[in-house]
Amino acid sequence: MAQLTPTAGSGRRPRPWRGAVLLVAGLYFLVPMAASVWFSVDDPNGGVQFDAYTGLLSAPGFTDALLLTLELAAATVVVLLVLLVPALIAARLGTARMRAVLEVVCTLPLVVPPVAFTAGLIGVLRWGPDHLMDTPFFQTIVFVQQPEFPLVLVIAYVLMSLPLAYRALDAGLRAVDVRTLVEAARSCGASWPRAVVTVVLPNLRGALLNAAFLTLALVLGEFTAASILGYQPFAVWVYSVGNSQGQMSVAVSVLSLLITWVLLLLLAAAGRERRPAPARS
Repeated sequence: MAQLTPTAGSGRRPRPWRGAVLLVAGLYFLVPMAASVWFSVDDPNGGVQFDAYTGLLSAPGFTDALLLTLELAAATVVVLLVLLVPALIAARLGTARMRAVLEVVCTLPLVVPPVAFTAGLIGVLRWGPDHLMDTPFFQTIVFVQQPEFPLVLVIAYVLMSLPLAYRALDAGLRAVDVRTLVEAARSCGASWPRAVVTVVLPNLRGALLNAAFLTLALVLGEFTAASILGYQPFAVWVYSVGNSQGQMSVAVSVLSLLITWVLLLLLAAAGRERRPAPARS
């Protein structure tokens, strides 16, 4: 029997440049993070103090700002998915021209700066003659600007998150044969809503989680629209605290970054498909 000899390229050669790239990337992220942590615990009189972290819960406005941001994020995710998922599925089942139009519309917010977008939103909210004050239109304009839960921020966040969520969902739909799945479900007697909910959406679990995470990350860090409109969610609260308590603002920023990383890990774990256990003989 002839003995097989290994070819020149069959063995794995050590590639030190991979370790160098990982080291540089790690230093790029960890050094500023470590510097921020040290600044938040460094006591000017000497020693290490954790007052910036222990005093967060008792800081005025921290709980209200965080809860408001989480509520806005949840509402934004729900509204965005309810609007975008049916539209993308319909476009995938329709013609290519419909998909092109939807792509242009969803990516259009990328070319509009947040300051210009917020200025236009303010112009719309302030528009209206005096004789419309008793009409449902004017009452709706006032309702969406309530400080307890400003729906105008949800509208702004939905438009800002539209390109990110569209790319995440479109990538998931490209990996799934939506037409075949829907036709198979319809041939088994399922209605259109049931075919979408029970057949298509389970195959888009990873894409839905990616879109939700990107939207959540944008809402947690968005500052421009909320600040110009005069509201104080979490990012605006961090900025206002930084004017008087620098260490606490850095501590909050570090914690928010860690929370974002934890959410990313949970997203990766939730989006991972479970492999069936091997059958025992």
